Amino acid sequence: MGGTKTRKHTQGAAVKYITRGSAAKKLNLSPKDFRRLCILKGVHPREPTERRFNKSGIPLDKTVYYAKDVRFLLHEPIVWKFRDQNAFMKKYQKALAAKNDAKVEGLEPLKPKYTLDHIVKERYPTFIDAIRDLEDCLCLTNLFSTFPADEETHANLDIINLCRRLSIEFNHYVIEARALRKVFCSIKGYYFQADIKGQVVTWIVPHVFGAAGDDLSQVDVKIMSVFTEFYTTMLGFINFRLYNQLNLTYPPKLQGVGSEGKEDESERVCALNQSLQRTIIQEDVSALDKIDMYEDDSAQESARKEAEAIENLVKLFNGLKFYLGREVPKEALVLMIRSVGGEVSWDATVQPGSTYKIDDARITHHIADRPMISDKKLGRFYVQPQWVFDSINMRKRLNEKDYALGETLPPHLSPFVDVEKRRVGDYVTPDEAKMQKALLSRDNPEEQENEEEESEGEEEGESEGEGADEGDSDGVDEDDVGEGMSEEEKEKENEVKVGQKEVIDKEKVLSEQEKEEFRLRELMIKNRDRYLYKQIMKSQRFREREARNMAKKRDKWEQENTPAKKKTKKDVKVAE
Repeated sequence: MGGTKTRKHTQGAAVKYITRGSAAKKLNLSPKDFRRLCILKGVHPREPTERRFNKSGIPLDKTVYYAKDVRFLLHEPIVWKFRDQNAFMKKYQKALAAKNDAKVEGLEPLKPKYTLDHIVKERYPTFIDAIRDLEDCLCLTNLFSTFPADEETHANLDIINLCRRLSIEFNHYVIEARALRKVFCSIKGYYFQADIKGQVVTWIVPHVFGAAGDDLSQVDVKIMSVFTEFYTTMLGFINFRLYNQLNLTYPPKLQGVGSEGKEDESERVCALNQSLQRTIIQEDVSALDKIDMYEDDSAQESARKEAEAIENLVKLFNGLKFYLGREVPKEALVLMIRSVGGEVSWDATVQPGSTYKIDDARITHHIADRPMISDKKLGRFYVQPQWVFDSINMRKRLNEKDYALGETLPPHLSPFVDVEKRRVGDYVTPDEAKMQKALLSRDNPEEQENEEEESEGEEEGESEGEGADEGDSDGVDEDDVGEGMSEEEKEKENEVKVGQKEVIDKEKVLSEQEKEEFRLRELMIKNRDRYLYKQIMKSQRFREREARNMAKKRDKWEQENTPAKKKTKKDVKVAE
């Protein structure tokens, strides 16, 4: 008996996926509106694994989606708004072509509008889910806030101003919550990392070069504006929730500003250098309880040390007053300084919001990016902006002398490099190794002290051993010692004496032990994995060889470019 024959491409991968054109036709939307809907709902194209088989029924040159995702989009209410907008634009364009001004004015207030609140709640069921996806949102809103509103960018001025306002509100939250942890300045912009509700959020703020510095000819701003439309709604929800949890009024208002000062309040809020008004003044200091446990509590102890380090970080610039020069990046420095407890101001002619003038005697640090300043004031430090970045990353106030005006600055290294994820044999610059050593001593000061004590003890032991050897070797042979000695002297010589402590090189013993363990582990590798292991070790040896070459180049460059030290009178006397 023969069963019913299954038709070709009616099951499997051919039914699981649907092309973009078919999906847009099924939703009765234009390709432009379908792309817009997919961006807002978070539906992405797929790359099926079955595409490589010619008999799968999936076209090789088509963009495909999951069929279940397209069926999910059929029930979205915003689809009807897109259709209403298309119908409205047909009427509006027809009235414009007919030059019917009265009809155009009557149609403008009737344009269909929609909100994305329900989509935000649908994509992020909990508040922590929205915080985890906050990085792309902050990067795009900060980028869009720097765009000029002209015909080239096709960016709406209202969207640009909204992005600017939301980014300023989020910066105010970071300042009030003292949530900033790491900063870095690169050619792309300023990297910031903050701890928000236990989630690490990293975002980038681009440099502001003005309208002439942004080349947007190769960027499709229309697609970016769709993402921005969703992210602005999302960031508005997040800012409102964060402000309420800190008992801050939303929209933000400056503390102590009455009704007579509301004219320029928005500009002063954008300045970021004044505190915000609170609904309830409450000081919550979170502290880890110390509970004695018989088991290994290393995790609790490390968490306690991290909490103490963060507590010291948020009070790093307490009691310090900064004054910013005209040439330094104001917004980034204000965010960093105020996030760690400092006060900051600038010249009132640069931007509104300055709180004190340059001749204020309470100013402790003057930040400038020029080689010299003519009228310097006594009692304050004149430093370059990198001092603020490096002090926050090291979580301590660095020496201002190394960052003085006109000085050659130390390398500005990224604090986002994970040492644990570094491959074996990778080249590490001396400056980076010095920074990692400083970070290790900062996080574990007790271990650093123990290492110093051990090294001192080893040096003392070596000196004692050398002294004992020198005392034993007095130029007399051991065979001639007994000649010419009395019996009492011979008895004293044959007595048992206290032995000297043998100096053991611990590093050498440990290295030999590690080599032996490594050789034994190599013997345990299966035959089928030996080729892969050989390739891994080959690449590791290549990296080590490249690292040695880079180190040689660095040493050669330092020898050629390091200025020779002048000989002092003491050195001349020693040479004579």
